[in-house]
Amino acid sequence: MKYTLLIIAAIGTVYWWVNRPIEHEPGILIAEKPKQRLISKRTAFQHEGYRITPMATFDIKARVLGIEGYSFDRAADLSPVDLALGWGPMSDEAVLDKISISQAARFYFWRTRRVPIPRREIETNSANMHIIPANDIVDDQLDDIRVGSLIRLKGNLVAVKGTDGWQWNSSMKRTDTGNGACEIIWVEEVEFL
Repeated sequence: MKYTLLIIAAIGTVYWWVNRPIEHEPGILIAEKPKQRLISKRTAFQHEGYRITPMATFDIKARVLGIEGYSFDRAADLSPVDLALGWGPMSDEAVLDKISISQAARFYFWRTRRVPIPRREIETNSANMHIIPANDIVDDQLDDIRVGSLIRLKGNLVAVKGTDGWQWNSSMKRTDTGNGACEIIWVEEVEFL
């Protein structure tokens, strides 16, 4: 029994160490805003029983603020993980040290006692993104992402339709908030910066 507890404690310690958040020095780490370009000829394709329609190309460099995996909700078979991402002032350790980040039910939440930057800057420089891996390589790379990672994602913002009529549409702007404000990204490339 004593050895079992030691083994469990050791495994827990290793798991925490490998997955601990990455800390950075103060300062903006990702200055550029996400880039998107509308796709004029939108050709839908089938994936995992869903009809995927690319709406815009999407290229984002960001700091990972949060990671939440999903196994049981309606979209889990298509999008197994959400990433809360920040850029501009929301990639700055000095700002993030004063904000608490959480995710649940496909939403991203932030709390603070005193807003370190204007509220609108928090809202327009961070977002919750539903990730649809385009292939097994991307799916494997998602497992290596940690809170604090600096990453680049390339792919498309998409609209999704299930065979039962269920729909899930990406936000097309970074200035919205609330229900429907999340980006749904068909991710073709992951790069660690």
